[in-house]
Amino acid sequence: MALTFRRLHPHFAAEVSPVDLRRVHHAETLAAIRGGMDEYAVLVFREQPFTDTEQLDFAQRLDGVLHTKLGISALQKNRLGNEALGDISNLDENGEIMKSDNRRRMYGLGNRLWHTDASFQDPAGRYSMLSAKVVPPVDADTEYADMRAAYDALPEEEKIRLEGLRAHHSIAYSRQTLGFEFSESEQDALKGAIHPLIRTIPRSKRRSLYVASHASRIIDWPVPEGRLLLRDLIEHATQLEFVYRHSWRVGDLVIWDNRCTMHRARPFEDTTHRRELRRVTTLDM
Repeated sequence: MALTFRRLHPHFAAEVSPVDLRRVHHAETLAAIRGGMDEYAVLVFREQPFTDTEQLDFAQRLDGVLHTKLGISALQKNRLGNEALGDISNLDENGEIMKSDNRRRMYGLGNRLWHTDASFQDPAGRYSMLSAKVVPPVDADTEYADMRAAYDALPEEEKIRLEGLRAHHSIAYSRQTLGFEFSESEQDALKGAIHPLIRTIPRSKRRSLYVASHASRIIDWPVPEGRLLLRDLIEHATQLEFVYRHSWRVGDLVIWDNRCTMHRARPFEDTTHRRELRRVTTLDM
């Protein structure tokens, strides 16, 4: 199957057609999608009416091992019954719109921060695949930032200064910056992980920043100084020239590479309109 990649942004992101991902099993087509990820980092597929099982199966065909240690699993059971399915919705365990003070809703507000999926794990997340089931009739877009282009734009002396630095990533830290409170047992389950500040993407060999809201500190640096550096890098990487904004339609599947992008959900009035998406993330094995 010959795929067409239509660029959506000067630096990255492309819409792919024609393809029904539920029926993609051929090695050459899967390899073409992986090649598109290496080049564009974010791929948009329209009209992909996945069931949950079909989405999980496709994710495993494309990229192998699934991420099941979701941060929210330290707080409560997944209402979907499968820890590999990220419940990106505003619905409670009964399928009703969550009240404004619902604890899972408070936790989920962290998705409005720039973040990379599963960077708080080792191994971290590689590809995330978000499938749109119910899209509200209001502004509920997702923004993506290309951290490869952001790295390329750094002055050479800054690239040298950053080389070899490592950062600690913690989803508890990112949520706590918003005032979310964890119990002692929840904190123990969310210790975090350490990753290089600069990564080389294996197949493309491109260099990329690896930062976002989960990055809590620079290893072996004073905490305030490290956090200022991380804040400066996030501000640099999320300038408009590096950002693609995706407007969701029902049936969209968007795949992005967490090793070289970060993303955030745009706010919407979630006490009135239902929103339901499923996210599956693979591990960088």
